Amino acid sequence: MSQASQRVVKRKKHTEQYQRAKLHSSVQAACLSVREFTGSAEVTAEHVCNQVEQWLEDKLEVTSNDLRIAAARFLQQYNPSAAVIYETHMDIN
Repeated sequence: MSQASQRVVKRKKHTEQYQRAKLHSSVQAACLSVREFTGSAEVTAEHVCNQVEQWLEDKLEVTSNDLRIAAARFLQQYNPSAAVIYETHMDIN
């Protein structure tokens, strides 16, 4: 299934299309916030996005929280400190 057909249910209950660029940017920002080198953060974000998209393949709709938890779980493999930042960022805001 194409990621273009997947919907993300946001916290305020509206939906939007899954956007790889948004996920990539947020994962990369979490990596950079724990002082990972820029190139390494880029590669890590690519790996995490690829894994999330594999996870999304059989889903038509997910919540933004489900997406955040899955991304944090995959990010944990590459940078545990960034995964903690990524997972808890919304709790801080």
